[in-house]
Amino acid sequence: MRAIDVRHKGTEKVICCWEVDGVLIDPGPGITVDTLLEALDGAQPRALLLTHIHFDHAGATGALVERWPEIPVYVHERGAPHMVNPEKLVASAGRLYGGEEGLRALWGEMVPVPEENLRVLSGGETVEGFEVQYTPGHASHHVAYFRDGTAFVGDVGGARIPPHAFTVAPTPPPDIDIAAWKDSVAKIRAWDPQRIAMTHFGDAGPEQLDRVLEALDAQVALEAEHDEAGFVAEMDKRIRAGVEQDADAMIQATPLDQLHMGLARWRKRNVA
Repeated sequence: MRAIDVRHKGTEKVICCWEVDGVLIDPGPGITVDTLLEALDGAQPRALLLTHIHFDHAGATGALVERWPEIPVYVHERGAPHMVNPEKLVASAGRLYGGEEGLRALWGEMVPVPEENLRVLSGGETVEGFEVQYTPGHASHHVAYFRDGTAFVGDVGGARIPPHAFTVAPTPPPDIDIAAWKDSVAKIRAWDPQRIAMTHFGDAGPEQLDRVLEALDAQVALEAEHDEAGFVAEMDKRIRAGVEQDADAMIQATPLDQLHMGLARWRKRNVA
């Protein structure tokens, strides 16, 4: 088992792809596919397991399938149609990144995945030796995987840059669901994992599940108290105190304006 740092925009400790026995969990964005291929050193992955379809986690999937057309791709049923036809996903995400040109500059191309490569999940399966659990909250199409004491949690376990304990709950729009997120953490905890493997970044002990819940509550409270500018300023201060020299990498992984936007959207829909 290894964490492959795909060095997004040349920065270390922003995004990692996990490799376990030839299986890749979250291959990262399209813009970093060459770094991933270099790390693989010509070895064909046995399968791709996606926790969810956001560009920083799944953007490289289509390019890898183009290179190795027989690779199976596991993805939740809500995300699967967008892997086959990413046009709506690209249009939606483009609104966050200054249009499709800005989106491509940050994440690269998202190549469609042929439908025959997809293995559609709903949760409760065991695939390629991994248990699967449906874990919405960060995204309505999020799943987590478990094998040999390690839970591969995508974004539900938060963002943390070792050796720092400070954690950010990634809360971008459009479908943050606080109650579902907390339920998903409980599902992961029920596996009794000894190790929590995150995309942003690396791994931690099971206490990471407590940290992400604390971060989620803190960010919900902060959004309730501040407009976007105030929220961003306060989160920037907390991150710089919490992770020191790694602050820019954390902010690159969890853009602060998007943290606010996702929580504000959730509050508008759920808080009277």
